[in-house]
Amino acid sequence: MAKGHVVIRSDECKGCELCIHACPTGVLSLSSSLNKMGYHPAEYKGDGCIGCGFCFYTCPELGTITVFKKWDDIKETQYCPVCKKEQKVYPSAKHPEVNICTQCLNEIR
Repeated sequence: MAKGHVVIRSDECKGCELCIHACPTGVLSLSSSLNKMGYHPAEYKGDGCIGCGFCFYTCPELGTITVFKKWDDIKETQYCPVCKKEQKVYPSAKHPEVNICTQCLNEIR
């Protein structure tokens, strides 16, 4: 059972590896591909996050890492036009009628 889930905005990551070294479960690694800035961004392996948030707190680029705690408790899904598939969503704090995709973090109206 996944306790947490990590989303990394790859185009904002500079590949400093601080999050990778901070992760107690070793579920983060550097991507083999380059982002639009020419860095190898960190990526979540997709399983094993405990939701501790160490990666979030060590990342020097604010907003690059989002950690979802209680990942398995998020049940609602919706088609995301950005991801082009069904994704878990949560309501926006500012606009409850708008959902946020848990993968790309974009609004779904």
